[in-house]
Amino acid sequence: MTPFELVLFDLDGTLIDTAPEIADAVNDTLARFDLPHVSVARVARWIGHGTHELLVQALAAQGETGAGIVRGSDSLRLASLEFDRFYLARCGTRSTLYPQVRETLAALRGRGVALALVTNKEARFARRLLAAHGLDQAFDRLVGGDSLPTKKPDPAGVQACLAQFGVNPERALFVGDSAIDVATARAAGIAVWAVPYGYNQGQAIAASAPDRLIDGICALL
Repeated sequence: MTPFELVLFDLDGTLIDTAPEIADAVNDTLARFDLPHVSVARVARWIGHGTHELLVQALAAQGETGAGIVRGSDSLRLASLEFDRFYLARCGTRSTLYPQVRETLAALRGRGVALALVTNKEARFARRLLAAHGLDQAFDRLVGGDSLPTKKPDPAGVQACLAQFGVNPERALFVGDSAIDVATARAAGIAVWAVPYGYNQGQAIAASAPDRLIDGICALL
């Protein structure tokens, strides 16, 4: 039985494999600007800082320019609006839950463990994705990348959850797939376990030294 009163999860690459449908939305957007498509594998390396930053990286790479130039361009706002429209339509179409995610979340909930989702994905996309996979009621709190003034690796989202549920840091656990998640947990003073199958910008998560490397979410049970 888990010794934790609160378990916080990352979303993309931890609970759900979202790279294929994010790549679809990115390529929909690139096509609108007559830019070449990008592979799913390359998109997966950009996941982690939220969809806005991912779009910046895609436009810079496929437009053969710098990310700083894209961020300062007038066309970024239009591209963002186009991406939002495409991604909202794509959410849930080609993403898949990792093994035992649904069962593990239900079991933890049944044991009285508070569950929170802390993701850099914008909240509107996170909610749409959860609903598409029947997980819209699985969490007691959702903190998206635009829910607070800062996002991961800033610990504000984790701290907000600790305060809401009245849980001491030593009784909380963060489960993620990236160096960003490890840094977030460290900054908040809570334990962190990591799965090896996520994105982490193409780097091995073991190098970030999580407290425990687990094969899958079911290790929480």
